[in-house]
Amino acid sequence: MCGPLFPPRFYGASIVEHKFTPFVGRTHVAYWSKADIEARYHLPAIYPFRFYAVDGGLLSYGFDFNEPFRRAPSYVDKILKGANPADLPIQQPTKFELVINLKTAKALGLTIQPQLLDRADDLIE
Repeated sequence: MCGPLFPPRFYGASIVEHKFTPFVGRTHVAYWSKADIEARYHLPAIYPFRFYAVDGGLLSYGFDFNEPFRRAPSYVDKILKGANPADLPIQQPTKFELVINLKTAKALGLTIQPQLLDRADDLIE
């Protein structure tokens, strides 16, 4: 979904006006195209899931994608033991992680503040 069909301003960046404004990635666009746009137009971006930063995005902040899957067996166990699914509470994510890709930051010519580096759960070098 990148290329001539969708101009850069579709992705939240004001490239046409030569203002390099960071934008938050959207999950409905294929993740590979977001990293491609970030690299092509030298735009820093924040993504909602870890795999975006691992695949070349600048940074991601969001819940641990695997945590709900680790908690699912306890729900299945309760239901199989006779609990009414409507009575079980909805569980919200409890663990959020900040991942910073230092290779991408260097390629974009950005300096990440030490305070942010200290708070990061994972640094990709």
